[in-house]
Amino acid sequence: MVQDQVKDTSGTRVLILETSGRQGHAALACGERLLCVRPLDESRRHARDLAPAVRELLVAENWKPADIQAVIVTRGPGSYTGLRVGIISAKVFAFATGAALIAIDTFAAIARQVGPEVSAVEVLADAQQDKIYVQRFFRSEHGIAMVPANSLTIVPVADWLQSRDPNDWVSGPCLHALVGRLPAESCVVHESQWDPTAESLLHIGLDRFHDGERDNPWTLEPLYLRPSAAEEKWQKKRGLQR
Repeated sequence: MVQDQVKDTSGTRVLILETSGRQGHAALACGERLLCVRPLDESRRHARDLAPAVRELLVAENWKPADIQAVIVTRGPGSYTGLRVGIISAKVFAFATGAALIAIDTFAAIARQVGPEVSAVEVLADAQQDKIYVQRFFRSEHGIAMVPANSLTIVPVADWLQSRDPNDWVSGPCLHALVGRLPAESCVVHESQWDPTAESLLHIGLDRFHDGERDNPWTLEPLYLRPSAAEEKWQKKRGLQR
């Protein structure tokens, strides 16, 4: 009888880039062991901070860029500018070094962080103009993984407040501004878990890496669903000029 091979993740050297939220971070890991995390400037100037942060991390661990075997990056939803900077940085790094490129949905990482008492959670992020990104996750039959119950959507905040299931827990970066509008009896995940952590990105990314999954550096794009406010304004202006 041939036994299934156990995946050896112990030696995989990983770079993690998270730029979807109000304060991003870069991190290094060796297998499932997170070595160091470098927070980025909360003003979201990720374009200025990201490359120096990665360089500092590599120097601290005495690693060369070519030592990295996988680059894990969040693909959204989240900050338009932050996601662009994070994804293009990950694509360039992967292309230059030959590292595998692994993109993770921001909401999947956040849903993974909820405690075992949570059977279903709705993850929220700001979609501008008093609208939110929403996606619902539920716990799998084995009671470990949180799996998506539906596709990512954008809805007005008022509509979501009226239609949401009061039994579902709520999480996500939008709660930093929205939590005061929730009914008092709402089940809210602890604030420390509203934003994606390096740990959750690492575990999801390693599973994809060792399953042989890769993202294409030439085609990977941020997960937006809609243009930015500036792009919508420009499109409207062009429409009026025709």
